[in-house]
Amino acid sequence: MYLSRRSAMIGLGCLTLSACGGVHAPVTRSASSDLPEDLRAIPNPAFNAWITAFRPRAQSAGINTATLNAGLRDVGFTPGVITRDRSQPETKYSLEDYLSIAASDERVTKGRAALSRHRTILNALESRYGVPAQIICAIWGLESRYGERRGNVPVVSATATLAFDGRRGAFFEKQLIAALRILQSGDTTPANLVGSWAGAMGHTQFIPTSYLALAVDFTGDGRRDIWSDDPTDALASTANYLKRNGWTRGTKWGGEIGQPGTPSGSTITPQPGGPSFTVTRNFRAIKSYNNSDLYAIGIGHLADRLVGGGPISGTFPPDRYGLTKSDRITLQEKLTANGFDTGGTSGVIGPKSRAAITAYQSSRGMPTTGTPSLDLLSSL
Repeated sequence: MYLSRRSAMIGLGCLTLSACGGVHAPVTRSASSDLPEDLRAIPNPAFNAWITAFRPRAQSAGINTATLNAGLRDVGFTPGVITRDRSQPETKYSLEDYLSIAASDERVTKGRAALSRHRTILNALESRYGVPAQIICAIWGLESRYGERRGNVPVVSATATLAFDGRRGAFFEKQLIAALRILQSGDTTPANLVGSWAGAMGHTQFIPTSYLALAVDFTGDGRRDIWSDDPTDALASTANYLKRNGWTRGTKWGGEIGQPGTPSGSTITPQPGGPSFTVTRNFRAIKSYNNSDLYAIGIGHLADRLVGGGPISGTFPPDRYGLTKSDRITLQEKLTANGFDTGGTSGVIGPKSRAAITAYQSSRGMPTTGTPSLDLLSSL
């Protein structure tokens, strides 16, 4: 049985990668007053009229009056979710760049600590669902940086705004009804039903319909609580998700060709001129979580690093500007040393790095292209 966690949620996989060289980071969980201005609700009569028309549809779908009153009491039009939905990043990251972020030294270090800290529960999940502890932990790491960035945007307002907007109205109305159904079940409260700008929730970022289908109460307290500081139910829900989507106990996800212990399977080369990988059916199970080869390799590779595996051994070709990763890191370091903040020195040239390049070029009277180059590196 294949159940898509993020059907139509285009681009969210990249948004979970924290800002490193300029990659967009999700909102950190905090009080709603700390939300960016455009993610706070504002008056909108047309939206209010849409909510009024929506109520009978929700009731027809089984949402009772008490839940509607509680769930919609503070609902509001949130313009920032529409802006983000219509302007998701167009940058296409190479596998080398993606892995620089997904399996950064910081993410590996934090992941090993999280794996050790939650070893008992992760081992119990591995025993029950057959999904290795490090795979569950790696998904946790990519989706919310091990719980640090779960999001604090009210899910009802976010999904209602996107349903009202209409670009993917039917999809987001389903998510809105599912969010209200979560409230009706008593799993959480309206105040705690928060997540990312597009409604993905909790430690491992479930959308509401996937939550209803696959979230589990592993603690046995009667609630499937993926939002609290205790990650148990969220991690268990992720393990259940992968199992239900075809994870095979005892089979690796795959691995880099030529490395010890690499399993047999299909061969893929995500970046021309870069390393090749063999992948198994468990690779496809990971892709059910986010339908991207880069994401699935990122999860698999990060998981391997968490249990002592080394970096990718194969080499990657220079980028389209003729720069190697080492060149890009040096470029970022030089720009930063000259007072032009690149937002990190990962070797990934994201928006912050491009802004720093533009500012540097402008300060030197150079054409402001915002693009890296060997000449630019030489000038620094």
